[in-house]
Amino acid sequence: MNPTEIQERLGQRLGASLECGGAGADAFVIVPAERWLEAARALREGEGLDFDYLRSLTAVDRPAEGKIDVAAHLFSYKRRHALTLKTRLDRAAPRIASLGAVWPAAHWHERELWEMFGVAIENHPDLRHLLLPEDWPGHPLRKDYAMPERYQGIPTRRPAPLAEPAAGTGPTNTGPKNPPEAP
Repeated sequence: MNPTEIQERLGQRLGASLECGGAGADAFVIVPAERWLEAARALREGEGLDFDYLRSLTAVDRPAEGKIDVAAHLFSYKRRHALTLKTRLDRAAPRIASLGAVWPAAHWHERELWEMFGVAIENHPDLRHLLLPEDWPGHPLRKDYAMPERYQGIPTRRPAPLAEPAAGTGPTNTGPKNPPEAP
């Protein structure tokens, strides 16, 4: 099934006109946030669709538009086709339904989505930090995120490894010295 047919079938199943684009493995469909879970179920269970694999779940912060775009990258091993399911959330209060009932592995992806972008996941059984400490401030993948200078008294920044050292802080030559030039 080609991407256009997949997009049309999903639109029919949801009874809505959907924004679609891309081609081949880059094909995508954008659904309203309130239809996110319904669209995911349709793609997993729909006749001829069979999207049985959630490759990844991620987001893009768009502060100029006041939105966060969420994307679920899907694949069907049975049908050998791919699609990206997208939605747009209000950046001030991003909230979306959990896909864990459709793809259980989504729970891990959703924890990272919440931790890094601040997207609240409704009906998630264990929404807590995945990579960062529980008391870490803010959401690091938001474009307006300001990295704290210190965390629990520990500096969070290091000098760039390839930066030029400040004058007088470079290596000191302690090896053998060449004799002065003979006259």
